[in-house]
Amino acid sequence: MNPVLRPVVISVLFLGLLLAGCSESDRPLESPVRLEGSIFGTFYQVTIADSLTQGQARELEEGLLEVLEQVDAAMSIYRDDSELMAFNQAPLGEWQPLSNELIEVLAISQSVAEASDGAFDVTLGGLVNLWSFGSEARPSEVPDDETLEARLAEVGPDSIEVDENALQARRLRDVFVNLGGVAKGHATDRVAAYLDAEGIEHYLVNLGGDLITRGYRDRQAEPWRIGIEAPLDDRQEATHIVPLHDISVATSGDYRNYFEENGQRFSHTIDPRSGRPIEHRVASVTVAHPSNAWADAWATAMMVLGEEGLELAREQGLKVLLLVREDEGWSSVASPAFADYLGGELSDEMGLEVR
Repeated sequence: MNPVLRPVVISVLFLGLLLAGCSESDRPLESPVRLEGSIFGTFYQVTIADSLTQGQARELEEGLLEVLEQVDAAMSIYRDDSELMAFNQAPLGEWQPLSNELIEVLAISQSVAEASDGAFDVTLGGLVNLWSFGSEARPSEVPDDETLEARLAEVGPDSIEVDENALQARRLRDVFVNLGGVAKGHATDRVAAYLDAEGIEHYLVNLGGDLITRGYRDRQAEPWRIGIEAPLDDRQEATHIVPLHDISVATSGDYRNYFEENGQRFSHTIDPRSGRPIEHRVASVTVAHPSNAWADAWATAMMVLGEEGLELAREQGLKVLLLVREDEGWSSVASPAFADYLGGELSDEMGLEVR
């Protein structure tokens, strides 16, 4: 599951951007230009292969930050003044007018929840908090069954209702909506849409591991390449290098965010159907999709479902890659659509088991 939105802290690291003055604005920057910093409790990195001047890069940065601020103001659970927090505190049963942005993300969430039979559910915020992965402090011990069942009884996709046409939604039960499994993907889409509108043709957006690409990385029309991280607790290491062109990718894994108690490991990914952390062999799920919001939500759902999710991936035509723990190391299991996207030669080179 991806991290939830947090306040924005910006640190711009590419050479020359901080130099002020009209004489510098028209100075061409060496390609690629990279904008990067911290946001939503994670990082952002935007790499642009188009030819840019320093002034153009500065303007793109300002617009980029404005887009991210809008998403934060709409969907953060760490801002008391966010639109989502106002929705979570609104009276039960009363329709609340919401922005097109928030309605869109709620509608995607409800669609994936229905298609996955509840494996993805944005209303489980109370359960996430109970297991210490949300805005509440970590409990001193694993939640007892009675407390767990009480919160589980409250959640479910049927506890909220979304009216896309009227741009309104309402809570039918006292649930805490947490968009951590989809909002970062939506923010990635918004950044891409902004760059598209500004006429940028070749870029890679990386927002905390949620990625989207357009065009190519250089004048030789080389595709953008991303690493699929190995499920290792102690270090970051790519197990696969995948070329991408005009597509987005989101990954959900259990090997970074977890806690242990009495020798048992508890993943941050909560199964909304049981109210408990997942326990299967799948260490990570990567989903490729035209929209990163959809990829983000589906990656979370597939992480909950584990290997059982491959049947659903086939039914939905989803491009899905699973890294599955084995006795020694892990295996790479792909849906037919993911293997088709890569092509037979690369699939064989990666040693993919297609199911």
